[in-house]
Amino acid sequence: MFPPMQPEVPTVDVRDLDPAQPLPEGATLLDVREQDEWDAGHAPGAVHIPLGDLPARYGELDPDTQVFVVCHSGGRSARATQFLVDAVGYDAVNLDGGMAMWAHRGLPVER
Repeated sequence: MFPPMQPEVPTVDVRDLDPAQPLPEGATLLDVREQDEWDAGHAPGAVHIPLGDLPARYGELDPDTQVFVVCHSGGRSARATQFLVDAVGYDAVNLDGGMAMWAHRGLPVER
């Protein structure tokens, strides 16, 4: 379903995000974790599409908007980013460190 990982997946380390404005204005945050992970806490305003559903549901994302992809730590989001960039042609960026680092840095999390 997903291609093998390539080293050139566009990536930003969560530790490098500005806590005052983690993502650029107008960007979409896509959370590809499973439902139970999402329910345990997610970034406000994030779009939830589990990784396994992404090939069928990527059309729910605005193709003209930059998409930042997050999971727990960065592995699944890297695969999702590669799919969005290579297979679909979206401007997507993996958030390395994931929601674990997001929460650790004190960025907003809602339940």
